[in-house]
Amino acid sequence: MFRTETPWFVRHLPEIGRAFQDFVKLCDEDGVLDRKTKAILMLAASVLQRQDCAEDRLRFALEAGATKAEVTETVVIMALESAEAQLQGKSELYRKYLGGSNGQMR
Repeated sequence: MFRTETPWFVRHLPEIGRAFQDFVKLCDEDGVLDRKTKAILMLAASVLQRQDCAEDRLRFALEAGATKAEVTETVVIMALESAEAQLQGKSELYRKYLGGSNGQMR
């Protein structure tokens, strides 16, 4: 995408690594989804998963035609989804220590 350093997985598994890089390049091009939509989806995934490529994805989204408002809304929605996933995904743990099944504190 924007990086010039050879990724570790290409150094250790050149054939598979290069095939993966080719796949990434294909995903960056127009297909059923246009390049801008793909860029916004990749940005959303990088925000949600806390990937180190978030800056590259943000730049790609802007270069693909996403507006600053679209990027901002994507980031905010993914922050909401991430927080909601954390709250829902660990609700049993939180109830165990913070309150009973009916929400009452123990």
